[in-house]
This record gives sequence, C-alpha cells and structure tokens, in this order.
Amino acid sequence: MTRVLRLAAAQMGPTSRTEPRAVTLDRMIRLLEVAAADGAQLVVFPELAFTTFFPRWLLDDAELLASFETAMPNPGVQPLFDRARALGVGFYVGYAELTPAGQRFNSSITVGPDGTILGKYRKVHLPGSVEPRPGDRFQQLEKRYFEYGDLGFPAFRGPQAWQSPVLGMLVCNDRRWPEAWRAYGLQGVELMLMGYNSAAYDPNGGNTEDAALRTFHSTLVAQANAYMNATWAVSVAKAGDEDGSALIGGSCIVDPNGVLVAQAKTLEDEVLVADCDLDACRQGKEKMFNFAAHRRPEHYRRLVEQVGAVLPA
Repeated sequence: MTRVLRLAAAQMGPTSRTEPRAVTLDRMIRLLEVAAADGAQLVVFPELAFTTFFPRWLLDDAELLASFETAMPNPGVQPLFDRARALGVGFYVGYAELTPAGQRFNSSITVGPDGTILGKYRKVHLPGSVEPRPGDRFQQLEKRYFEYGDLGFPAFRGPQAWQSPVLGMLVCNDRRWPEAWRAYGLQGVELMLMGYNSAAYDPNGGNTEDAALRTFHSTLVAQANAYMNATWAVSVAKAGDEDGSALIGGSCIVDPNGVLVAQAKTLEDEVLVADCDLDACRQGKEKMFNFAAHRRPEHYRRLVEQVGAVLPA
C-alpha cells in the first residue's frame, strides 16, 4: 500500500514595501483555499512570506522591527492559522523571527492540520553582507539583520493524516548547500520543504548571472539533491518585481528520482499541486544510495546520532 500525501506549492508574486499586512495575509489565505479545494493536505509558502524581502534595504529600527514576528502565531497572522485549521490543512511558512532575548533569525515553521507547530528551522547559510556595498544598485543585507541559525537540521515526523512522513526544512540559500540536505538524508528525510526569495540578478554585484541562469540553478539544486537523498522536495518562491528589485520564480515539486513533477509558469501568485508517494523514496534509500540502516557505514551512523536521527519505523 502506498503512502500518498497531496502537496501544494503556493508561489507568491511580489509584495511591495508598502503593501499592508492584511493584504498579504488575504493573498496567502486565497492561495491556501485554492490548494485545499484541489485536495492539498500540506501547503508550502515562501521565505519571508508575510513581508517584502526587506534585507535589500538599509532600514531604521522602527521599520526593521515591524518586519519581525515576536511570536508564532500572533494576532497579525492568526487568520492564516485559523483558516488552515478550519480547512484541515497544514502549511510551511517562512518569516522573520524576533526572540524574547532579542535575537533575529530568518526562520520557518511547519504547522499541522490541527494548527500545532510541528517543527521550526532557522536559516544557517546567510548570504550578502553586513554593510551596504558602496555604489551598488542592489544590496543583500541578511548578515546585518539576521543571526546564523542555531537549531541545526532537525528532521521530524509529520502526522498520521499525512502518512507520517519524515520532514525536513531549509530556507532559500540553504538549498544550495549539499551538506544541509545530507544531514537530513541521513535522518531518513522523505519530504524537504523550502521557501526562497532569490534575486533575478547577481545579489553580490556583477553581471555574470541573470534570471534565466539563477532559475536554472534553483531548479537544479532541488532536482539534484532530491535525487541524491532519495526524497521528495518542494521549493517555493516569492517572485516578480518588488519595488524595482526582481525575484525569480520557478517554484517546483520534485520526486525522489529528481524528476520535476510540477513547476510554476508565472511570476505571480500560483498554486502547484502533486500527489507525493512517500514510498517512492525507498528505491533510492534502500538500493541506490544504501541509506538503509544495515548498509550505512559506521561513520554515517555516528553522524546520524549527533544530529538526532528520525529514521523510518
């Protein structure tokens, strides 16, 4: 008997710097409802879904702090949680997290169909710079506004309603680093959830990268790493022109063979839906890449114990 989870990628078009939170939330709820109407059980939103990609600007403290969430959920996002719970649908969402101790992280959570937060992840691979680069039109100031994630790469179980998958989360630039995927692969990950806001230009300056190349790379890393770790993967963009700064689209759902099952066709709000047979991961885990416990080299087993294994039953 197969273990099928119906999954949706909820790509978002641009969110301007002046767009009210209520407008953004209404867009997200509409995407959630479209996905639920198509039978989706889990909906994946992008990185920093509730705001524009604010690290492109040098901000004063008031505007910066207004972009952060001090709790999750909170009154500003509660309608999304309420609607998802009413529909019996879970979701992944990225956001800017401000802790009680004053730490700032680029974070994501996965929420179950009953509204319970199942797992949290904090972005590890922060791109960009601390100080603005003189003379550059575009800036990338994530290192200024966020601390490096301190939670590691903890895999976790989804609920029985989702066929109890082993889940992992990454945020944007993390998806380009194979060691992040492998940390999850060694824990038996069956579905990787990822959101991103990736520039359609070289965010570090120069003219060697364009939107087509960066979209190709975004798709490539999802396909290659899904195959090498024998896992489903969903990679979801916030896309389009945000106040003169372009973001790539290319949101996609990839199977454990690295095959594209669905990919966005626009740079706007768009929903992709696919049925993910979680048992399709077994071919790669048990044969091609020898992930089964009885074949795993001893040094792999020690690494798995260090990161906290969540192995299939």
